[in-house]
Amino acid sequence: MRLAPSILAADLADFAGALAVCEQGGADLIHVDVMDGHFVPNLTFGIPVIKALHRRTRLPLDVHLMVSNPDRLIDDYLAAGSARVAVHWEAAVHLDRLLTHIRKGGAEAGVVLNPATPVELLEDVLDQADFVLLMSVNPGFAGQPFLPRALDKTRRLRERIRRRGLAVDISMDGGIDRDNIARVVAAGVDTCVVGSGIFAAPDPVARMSELRDRARPENL
Repeated sequence: MRLAPSILAADLADFAGALAVCEQGGADLIHVDVMDGHFVPNLTFGIPVIKALHRRTRLPLDVHLMVSNPDRLIDDYLAAGSARVAVHWEAAVHLDRLLTHIRKGGAEAGVVLNPATPVELLEDVLDQADFVLLMSVNPGFAGQPFLPRALDKTRRLRERIRRRGLAVDISMDGGIDRDNIARVVAAGVDTCVVGSGIFAAPDPVARMSELRDRARPENL
Protein backbone atom coordinates (compact mmCIF):
# COMPACT_ATOMS: atom_id res chain seq x y z
CA MET A 1 0.00 0.00 0.00
CA ARG A 2 1.26 3.46 -0.93
CA LEU A 3 0.22 6.42 1.20
CA ALA A 4 -0.54 9.82 -0.37
CA PRO A 5 -1.36 12.53 2.20
CA SER A 6 -3.72 15.13 0.77
CA ILE A 7 -2.25 18.58 1.28
CA LEU A 8 -5.73 20.14 1.10
CA ALA A 9 -6.38 18.92 4.66
CA ALA A 10 -3.18 20.45 6.04
CA ASP A 11 -2.72 23.90 7.54
CA LEU A 12 -2.85 26.02 4.39
CA ALA A 13 -0.65 28.63 6.05
CA ASP A 14 2.14 26.11 6.64
CA PHE A 15 2.73 23.97 3.58
CA ALA A 16 6.44 23.69 4.41
CA GLY A 17 5.54 22.16 7.76
CA ALA A 18 3.02 19.82 6.15
CA LEU A 19 5.58 18.63 3.61
CA ALA A 20 8.08 17.98 6.41
CA VAL A 21 5.46 15.89 8.22
CA CYS A 22 4.81 13.87 5.05
CA GLU A 23 8.50 13.20 4.53
CA GLN A 24 9.09 12.31 8.17
CA GLY A 25 6.09 9.96 8.11
CA GLY A 26 7.32 8.12 5.03
CA ALA A 27 4.68 9.26 2.56
CA ASP A 28 5.03 7.90 -0.97
CA LEU A 29 3.31 10.82 -2.73
CA ILE A 30 1.88 14.25 -2.01
CA HIS A 31 -1.70 14.44 -3.23
CA VAL A 32 -2.73 17.87 -4.53
CA ASP A 33 -6.41 18.62 -5.21
CA VAL A 34 -6.85 21.27 -7.89
CA MET A 35 -10.39 22.70 -7.94
CA ASP A 36 -11.66 25.37 -10.31
CA GLY A 37 -14.91 26.48 -8.67
CA HIS A 38 -16.78 25.19 -11.74
CA PHE A 39 -16.42 21.43 -12.07
CA VAL A 40 -16.62 21.38 -8.27
CA PRO A 41 -17.90 24.21 -6.06
CA ASN A 42 -14.61 24.83 -4.26
CA LEU A 43 -11.51 26.72 -5.45
CA THR A 44 -8.02 25.60 -4.49
CA PHE A 45 -4.50 25.39 -5.89
CA GLY A 46 -3.10 26.91 -9.07
CA ILE A 47 0.20 26.62 -10.91
CA PRO A 48 2.27 28.77 -8.48
CA VAL A 49 1.34 26.48 -5.58
CA ILE A 50 2.37 23.35 -7.52
CA LYS A 51 5.70 24.98 -8.39
CA ALA A 52 6.28 25.95 -4.77
CA LEU A 53 5.48 22.46 -3.50
CA HIS A 54 7.76 20.92 -6.13
CA ARG A 55 10.64 23.12 -4.97
CA ARG A 56 10.16 22.20 -1.31
CA THR A 57 9.85 18.40 -1.40
CA ARG A 58 11.56 15.38 -2.88
CA LEU A 59 8.23 13.50 -2.89
CA PRO A 60 6.34 13.09 -6.20
CA LEU A 61 3.32 15.36 -6.64
CA ASP A 62 0.11 13.45 -7.35
CA VAL A 63 -2.08 16.13 -8.96
CA HIS A 64 -5.84 15.58 -9.15
CA LEU A 65 -7.49 18.00 -11.58
CA MET A 66 -11.09 18.62 -10.53
CA VAL A 67 -11.56 21.10 -13.36
CA SER A 68 -13.64 21.67 -16.45
CA ASN A 69 -11.78 21.58 -19.77
CA PRO A 70 -8.62 19.96 -18.36
CA ASP A 71 -7.02 19.98 -21.83
CA ARG A 72 -6.19 23.67 -21.55
CA LEU A 73 -4.37 23.27 -18.21
CA ILE A 74 -2.38 20.05 -18.64
CA ASP A 75 0.81 21.55 -20.07
CA ASP A 76 1.08 24.12 -17.28
CA TYR A 77 0.64 21.53 -14.55
CA LEU A 78 3.14 19.21 -16.17
CA ALA A 79 5.70 22.02 -16.42
CA ALA A 80 5.09 22.94 -12.77
CA GLY A 81 6.43 19.58 -11.59
CA SER A 82 3.53 17.11 -11.47
CA ALA A 83 4.67 13.49 -11.36
CA ARG A 84 1.15 12.08 -11.73
CA VAL A 85 -1.83 13.86 -13.25
CA ALA A 86 -5.39 12.57 -12.96
CA VAL A 87 -8.31 13.93 -14.97
CA HIS A 88 -11.97 13.19 -14.46
CA TRP A 89 -13.76 10.90 -16.89
CA GLU A 90 -16.73 13.24 -16.43
CA ALA A 91 -14.75 16.30 -17.57
CA ALA A 92 -12.47 14.99 -20.32
CA VAL A 93 -14.15 14.95 -23.72
CA HIS A 94 -11.13 13.47 -25.52
CA LEU A 95 -9.87 11.23 -22.75
CA ASP A 96 -7.70 8.91 -24.84
CA ARG A 97 -5.83 11.83 -26.38
CA LEU A 98 -5.44 13.55 -23.02
CA LEU A 99 -3.95 10.49 -21.31
CA THR A 100 -1.47 10.07 -24.16
CA HIS A 101 -0.51 13.73 -23.87
CA ILE A 102 0.13 13.43 -20.13
CA ARG A 103 2.38 10.42 -20.67
CA LYS A 104 4.31 12.16 -23.43
CA GLY A 105 4.78 15.07 -21.03
CA GLY A 106 6.69 12.77 -18.67
CA ALA A 107 4.04 12.14 -16.01
CA GLU A 108 1.90 9.15 -15.11
CA ALA A 109 -1.62 9.50 -16.47
CA GLY A 110 -4.71 8.77 -14.42
CA VAL A 111 -8.48 8.72 -14.81
CA VAL A 112 -10.74 9.75 -11.93
CA LEU A 113 -14.26 8.38 -11.48
CA ASN A 114 -16.89 10.08 -9.34
CA PRO A 115 -18.91 7.83 -7.00
CA ALA A 116 -21.82 7.50 -9.45
CA THR A 117 -19.63 6.75 -12.51
CA PRO A 118 -19.28 2.99 -13.14
CA VAL A 119 -15.89 1.41 -13.76
CA GLU A 120 -17.26 -0.34 -16.82
CA LEU A 121 -17.00 2.97 -18.72
CA LEU A 122 -13.21 2.60 -18.66
CA GLU A 123 -13.21 -0.49 -20.88
CA ASP A 124 -11.83 1.26 -23.97
CA VAL A 125 -9.29 3.46 -22.20
CA LEU A 126 -8.01 1.32 -19.33
CA ASP A 127 -4.87 0.29 -21.20
CA GLN A 128 -3.99 3.98 -21.69
CA ALA A 129 -3.98 4.76 -17.98
CA ASP A 130 -1.20 4.29 -15.44
CA PHE A 131 -3.71 4.55 -12.61
CA VAL A 132 -7.39 4.96 -11.83
CA LEU A 133 -8.46 7.18 -8.94
CA LEU A 134 -11.79 6.12 -7.45
CA MET A 135 -13.58 8.80 -5.46
CA SER A 136 -15.05 7.44 -2.24
CA VAL A 137 -16.73 10.81 -1.55
CA ASN A 138 -18.33 13.29 -3.89
CA PRO A 139 -15.49 15.61 -4.91
CA GLY A 140 -15.18 19.21 -3.84
CA PHE A 141 -14.66 19.29 -0.07
CA ALA A 142 -12.32 17.73 2.48
CA GLY A 143 -13.58 15.87 5.54
CA GLN A 144 -16.55 14.01 4.03
CA PRO A 145 -17.56 10.53 5.27
CA PHE A 146 -16.45 7.47 3.31
CA LEU A 147 -18.97 5.90 0.89
CA PRO A 148 -18.83 2.11 1.49
CA ARG A 149 -20.10 1.25 -1.99
CA ALA A 150 -16.69 2.31 -3.29
CA LEU A 151 -15.34 -1.02 -2.04
CA ASP A 152 -17.42 -3.13 -4.42
CA LYS A 153 -16.49 -0.72 -7.20
CA THR A 154 -12.82 -1.33 -6.39
CA ARG A 155 -13.25 -5.08 -6.52
CA ARG A 156 -14.92 -4.86 -9.93
CA LEU A 157 -12.13 -2.68 -11.27
CA ARG A 158 -9.42 -4.93 -9.80
CA GLU A 159 -10.97 -7.92 -11.54
CA ARG A 160 -11.09 -6.13 -14.90
CA ILE A 161 -7.43 -5.14 -14.57
CA ARG A 162 -6.49 -8.72 -13.63
CA ARG A 163 -8.39 -10.27 -16.53
CA ARG A 164 -6.67 -7.99 -19.03
CA GLY A 165 -3.21 -8.45 -17.52
CA LEU A 166 -2.66 -4.71 -17.06
CA ALA A 167 -0.35 -2.96 -14.60
CA VAL A 168 -2.80 -0.25 -13.54
CA ASP A 169 -2.60 1.21 -10.03
CA ILE A 170 -5.89 1.68 -8.20
CA SER A 171 -5.99 4.78 -6.00
CA MET A 172 -8.82 5.87 -3.73
CA ASP A 173 -9.60 9.30 -2.31
CA GLY A 174 -12.16 10.37 0.24
CA GLY A 175 -12.90 9.56 3.85
CA ILE A 176 -10.13 6.98 4.30
CA ASP A 177 -9.00 6.76 7.91
CA ARG A 178 -7.70 4.38 10.57
CA ASP A 179 -11.09 2.67 10.86
CA ASN A 180 -11.55 1.69 7.22
CA ILE A 181 -8.11 1.57 5.60
CA ALA A 182 -7.84 -2.20 6.12
CA ARG A 183 -11.07 -2.78 4.18
CA VAL A 184 -9.97 -0.34 1.46
CA VAL A 185 -6.68 -2.17 0.89
CA ALA A 186 -8.33 -5.60 1.11
CA ALA A 187 -10.72 -4.55 -1.68
CA GLY A 188 -7.74 -3.96 -3.99
CA VAL A 189 -6.62 -0.34 -3.54
CA ASP A 190 -2.89 0.22 -4.11
CA THR A 191 -2.61 3.92 -3.19
CA CYS A 192 -4.62 5.48 -0.37
CA VAL A 193 -5.15 9.24 -0.44
CA VAL A 194 -5.70 10.39 3.14
CA GLY A 195 -6.38 13.96 4.19
CA SER A 196 -8.14 14.66 7.48
CA GLY A 197 -7.29 11.12 8.62
CA ILE A 198 -3.67 12.30 8.83
CA PHE A 199 -3.64 16.05 9.32
CA ALA A 200 -6.47 16.20 11.88
CA ALA A 201 -4.65 13.71 14.12
CA PRO A 202 -2.82 15.02 17.22
CA ASP A 203 0.38 13.46 15.84
CA PRO A 204 0.22 13.19 12.02
CA VAL A 205 3.54 11.32 11.78
CA ALA A 206 2.39 8.68 14.26
CA ARG A 207 -0.95 8.45 12.46
CA MET A 208 0.79 7.71 9.17
CA SER A 209 2.65 4.84 10.84
CA GLU A 210 -0.59 3.56 12.31
CA LEU A 211 -2.32 3.66 8.93
CA ARG A 212 0.47 1.56 7.41
CA ASP A 213 0.26 -0.93 10.25
CA ARG A 214 -3.49 -1.29 9.88
CA ALA A 215 -3.14 -1.82 6.13
CA ARG A 216 -0.61 -4.67 6.39
CA PRO A 217 -1.82 -8.05 5.05
CA GLU A 218 -1.61 -9.71 8.46
CA ASN A 219 -4.00 -7.10 9.83
CA LEU A 220 -6.58 -7.32 7.05
